[in-house]
Amino acid sequence: MKEYKYLNNINSPADLKKIPVTELKIVCDEIRDYMIDVVSQTGGHLGAGLGAVELTVALHYVFNTPYDKLVWDTGHQAYPHKIITGRREALKTIRQFGGISGFLKRTESEYDVFGAGHASTSISAALGIATARDFLKEKFKVVAIIGDGAMTGGMVYEAMNNAGLQKRDLIVVLNDNNMSIAPNVWQFSKYFTEITSSPQFNKFKAQVWELTHKFDDLGDRIRKVIGRVEGGIKAIVTPGALFEALGFRYFGPFNGHNVQQLVKIFKHIKDLKGPILVHVTTQKGKGYKPAEEDHQKLHGVTPFDKITGKAIKKSDVPSYTKIFGEALVEIAKTNEKVVGITAAMPDGTGLDILQKAIPERFFDVGIAEQHAVTFAAGLATEGIIPVVAIYSTFLQRAFDQVIHDVAIQKLHVVFVLDRAGLVGADGPTHHGSFDLTYLRLVPGMVLMAPKDEAELRDMLYTAIEYRKGPIAMRYPRGNALGVPILKEFKKIPIGKAETLRKGTDAALLAIGSMVHYANIVADNLAKEDISLEVVNMRFVKPLDEELLMDIFKRFEKVFVLEENTIIGGLGSAVLEFAAKVDAKLDIELIGLPDAFVEHGTQQELHAMLGIDPKGISEKVRAELHSLSKHL
Repeated sequence: MKEYKYLNNINSPADLKKIPVTELKIVCDEIRDYMIDVVSQTGGHLGAGLGAVELTVALHYVFNTPYDKLVWDTGHQAYPHKIITGRREALKTIRQFGGISGFLKRTESEYDVFGAGHASTSISAALGIATARDFLKEKFKVVAIIGDGAMTGGMVYEAMNNAGLQKRDLIVVLNDNNMSIAPNVWQFSKYFTEITSSPQFNKFKAQVWELTHKFDDLGDRIRKVIGRVEGGIKAIVTPGALFEALGFRYFGPFNGHNVQQLVKIFKHIKDLKGPILVHVTTQKGKGYKPAEEDHQKLHGVTPFDKITGKAIKKSDVPSYTKIFGEALVEIAKTNEKVVGITAAMPDGTGLDILQKAIPERFFDVGIAEQHAVTFAAGLATEGIIPVVAIYSTFLQRAFDQVIHDVAIQKLHVVFVLDRAGLVGADGPTHHGSFDLTYLRLVPGMVLMAPKDEAELRDMLYTAIEYRKGPIAMRYPRGNALGVPILKEFKKIPIGKAETLRKGTDAALLAIGSMVHYANIVADNLAKEDISLEVVNMRFVKPLDEELLMDIFKRFEKVFVLEENTIIGGLGSAVLEFAAKVDAKLDIELIGLPDAFVEHGTQQELHAMLGIDPKGISEKVRAELHSLSKHL
C-alpha cells in the first residue's frame, strides 16, 4: 500500500475524528486516489463512490457511527464508507469470490445498517429504523443517503409522505450529481440555507413562535405571514418546495465537495427535530478525469488502465445485450409500432442502441420498474408493441403490474430480461435466479430462453410478432457464444423444443445458457460410451408436451438443466407434466439451489454449485451408474 499521510491509519470513524477538520480535504484526496488504484485492478463501481467521498467523510466525522445509523441507498456510492469503516485492505477483494460485497451487507460490518442492491429503499428503511428507535426509547440519529437517480423511484415518495406524517426525527441526504442548479441561484441559496440551518436562527424562530403564541389571533396571523415569507423564499431560491410539501424541512443545495462546509452543516442540523432533507450537489466521478467525462461508462467497470480509463480486457465476441439491442433496432426499422422501454438502464439493457438510432421510440422512465410495466400496458392497449427491457432481478419489483396490468388484460407486452441466471460479481441482489419461476405462474404468459445469440434474435422477432398476450425472453449476462448470425429473422413455433442430439442412455433437457453446457457434457460422456440425447427446450411455458411424451416413453432417466432456482422452474414444469400423464421414469433436476448465492465470477459460481460441465458430467455419470446397478 502507498504511504499516505492519513489513510494508512484510518481503520474506523474514531480514527477519522482525530484528524483536524482543516485536514479533511487531504483525507478525501487520499481516499479517492486509493479507490482509483484498487478498482482499476479489481473492477467494480467507481463513479458514484468518487462523487460521494467528501459527503461520506463528513457524515462519519460528525455522526457517532455505528451507534448513529447511516442508511445508504443501493451501495454503489458506499466504497468510501467501506474504506473508512475498517475495510480498506479488504477493498482489494471487492466483488471477488470469497471477498467483500460490492454493496452494503449487514453480515459484513456493523456499519452496514441496511443491505440493498436495488435503488430507492433507503428512506423507507431509515424510517423503519427511526420508528424502532422511538419504540425502544433510544437516542441515536438516523440518516438516509440517497442519490438523485434513486429519487425517480416511486417508493421514495411513499416513504417521504409517511415520514412527513409521522414527524419522527430523520435526516435524508440527497446526493445530487446531476449538476442542474444554476450558479446564480446557487450563491443565494447557499447563503440562505446556511442561515436557516444555524442553531441561532432556529432558536430565534422557536422564540418567535413561542412569543406569538401568546397573542391569540394576532399571533396566528403573524406566524402565517412569517411562514409564507420563509416558504416563499425557499420556493423561489431552492428546489425544496416539494420536500417541504411532503413534511420535510429542506436545507440546500450545498457544495458536496466542500468537506469543511459539509461538516459545519451536519453539525447544525443533526439535533433538529422532525424530518430533515439536506440537498448536496456532487460530481459523479469527481477527481478522475475519465470518470468525469464519461459518467455512464465508468459507473460500473471491469479492470481498466488507470491512465486512460479504458478496459484492459475486451472480448471480440459481442455481448448478448449488444446483440439484443442491435436486433431490436433492425426490427423497429421495419415495424413502426415497436418501441423500447427501460428503467434507467439504457446501456445495461442494450436500449442505448435504439436510443441513438430511433430516439423518438425510446423511453427511459427512471428507476421505476412498476411504472415501466404499466406504461407499457397503456401503450399496448392502443396497438403499440412495447419491448420492456429490464434486468431479471429488477423485474421482480414490478411483479404485481405484470399480473394486474398486463396479463389479466392479455396485453401484448414483450418482456426482455437481461442478466438472467448468475450474474457474477454483483451477487445475490442481482442474480437472475427466479424469473422462470415467477413468470411461469402467470396465466397466459409465454416464457422462453435462447441457447445462443442467433436464437436470441429469432426469439425477439417471434415475441414482437406474437399477438395473443404477454411474452417474455430471458438471457444471461456476458459475451455470447460466437455462433454465425443469419441476416434474416425467422419465427420460432410457440412452445416447440428442438432435439440437438440423439442418444440412448438418458436425456438432457436444457434451456438457455445450460444448452451449451449440455452439449459439452454429451461430448465428454460420449468418450465413456454414455449416449445422451440433448434437447433445447426453448420454452418453459408452454411446454412441448408432444416431445416430452416421446422422451418419457424412450428413457428411464431424464435430467433437466436450468440456470434458475429448481423450485418452480423448468424442472418443476416437467415434473408436473410427468405427474399429470403418470409417466414412470426418474427425473433429476439440476439448477440453482434454494438459497441466495454469493458473489464471484460466473465460472466460479457454476463450479461451486456443480452446474458447470464438469459438475453436471459427474452427476449424470453417478446417476446412470447407480441406475445400472438397480437394473
